[in-house]
Amino acid sequence: MAEPSQVAPYLDGVFRRTGLVLWGAFLFLAARPAHTRQQDPHKNSMPGMEMSTDEDMSTMGPSMAAMTGHMYITPRRLEQPGDEEKAKAVVGELKATMERYKDYRKALLDGYVIANPKLKQPQYHFISQANTREADIRFDPRRPTALLYRRTPVQEYKLEGAMYTTSPDATEDELNQRIPLSIARWHRHINFCEAPENRAKDYQATHPKFGMFGSIKTKEDCTAESGIFHPYVFTWMIHVFPYEIDFKEVFSLNDDVAHVH
Repeated sequence: MAEPSQVAPYLDGVFRRTGLVLWGAFLFLAARPAHTRQQDPHKNSMPGMEMSTDEDMSTMGPSMAAMTGHMYITPRRLEQPGDEEKAKAVVGELKATMERYKDYRKALLDGYVIANPKLKQPQYHFISQANTREADIRFDPRRPTALLYRRTPVQEYKLEGAMYTTSPDATEDELNQRIPLSIARWHRHINFCEAPENRAKDYQATHPKFGMFGSIKTKEDCTAESGIFHPYVFTWMIHVFPYEIDFKEVFSLNDDVAHVH
């Protein structure tokens, strides 16, 4: 996994250039200690380790779609008896927990920290370090890694959802135990080519070679450009929007639209 000192400055630049809602959270999550348990990034049959279906592309917004080739989304599994009920139970526990945090000041009192608060963002991540650490070990629907807020004309921060994460070493079977993969799609960020120091400005180019939006997607191509290849960066993650009326939208891959009504 890429070290925070290498990747965080890049992510900060990308975040400021694009306004993507994801990067504020990543800057915070990247500061965690590296994991000691290593896993083959191709475990669980991840052919190509990228978005590969029309469904993947049609259900996400432009922010995530722009990272095609640099994002892996878990394949949808066949639904098993009890899957929907289990997912709805998670959403129910989360929704009950989130009631307290409709007042964002209570989130701050409970240790959540706003990622990049001075930067205008379409979605703000309030992140809990304690919950982040715990999420690597066990899943508690009542302790999301992050709370997701939007600014509205009448509210400084309006709560719309939450983010769960887990160790980047987790298998898809382990993800399925948390929230069934027949219902929800977890994702992780992959194929990251870190630019050599003298070419760091390429991250900000209109058509970059390096980074999460870069044209380089393989270790061979990265090495040829004197970059450092990372099969994956950061954690497994999933956003949950429990206030959506249509249950199909609760685990939406589209962060560009408001999930508040």
